[in-house]
Amino acid sequence: MTQLLAPAGLLHDREMAAVSNRAELGAPWGPARPEPSPTRFHQVHGANIRVDLSGTRATRVESFAHGVCFSREPLAPGQVFLVEIEEKELGWCGHLRLGLTALDPASLAAVPEFSLPDLVSLGHTWVFAITRHHNRVPQEGRPETDAAAPSRPPTLLVEPYLCIEQFRIPRDRLVGRSRPGLYSHLLDQLYELNVLPPTARRSRLGVLFCPRPDGTADMHIVINGEDMGPSARGLPAAQPLYAVVDVFASTKSVRLVQLEYGLPSLQTLCRLVIQRSVVHRLAIDGLHLPEGLKDFCKYE
Repeated sequence: MTQLLAPAGLLHDREMAAVSNRAELGAPWGPARPEPSPTRFHQVHGANIRVDLSGTRATRVESFAHGVCFSREPLAPGQVFLVEIEEKELGWCGHLRLGLTALDPASLAAVPEFSLPDLVSLGHTWVFAITRHHNRVPQEGRPETDAAAPSRPPTLLVEPYLCIEQFRIPRDRLVGRSRPGLYSHLLDQLYELNVLPPTARRSRLGVLFCPRPDGTADMHIVINGEDMGPSARGLPAAQPLYAVVDVFASTKSVRLVQLEYGLPSLQTLCRLVIQRSVVHRLAIDGLHLPEGLKDFCKYE
């Protein structure tokens, strides 16, 4: 592996500096606050949902409704419940819906047919249909018109971290990727620039909450590595908050994507170097590497 790293070139200066500084990478996670457990889907879900044995893939097997899913555990502050859209189904109008609820899924007498408006009408639930421009609330002291347009920082492709209020989240796994192919290096740029429709196949969508000093929390939705801003304010930060994913209408199947919040693993660092050393991901097949590492570099 060492022979591969030398000709491939060094990691980006910022990434190398971050690797040598645990406080930079790990904030706010650290020894006093362990990283959150891997995300899984709850065993309680809509009637038309099938969750695989790993608990990481949810598929709606019929109709366009009864596709509501929950996270198995409440989210930790700053933890992103991140899904990738795996399958689409033609013939339906509408897309995936995403949000948070303070309701314990196990306490529901029955999972509602729709997240909007059925689950929201039960109270203590904040769910939105995924769009770029309508999931935002105005920032305090700013007119609503300022909050209507998403802010796309010029460092979207350079800054390795996504900063959302007090949290710093590695951006790499937040961004969707195309299937490996001769033009994947071009298609991947469309996800990185976040110019595709937000519910396009293989887009990655996440939800998290950020506590505030007054005891409430803001809910944020992330689309392909871009923070859409606060979608809701005043959530009860002291109560357990579960992620809600409604596999609705044209969205047929989603899978969970796991994030690294502290120091990146050696596997992740190797993947970044390898991916930057090839023109497109099919060229990885020609490298003298273990098959497992090749697959990790091509598909993750």
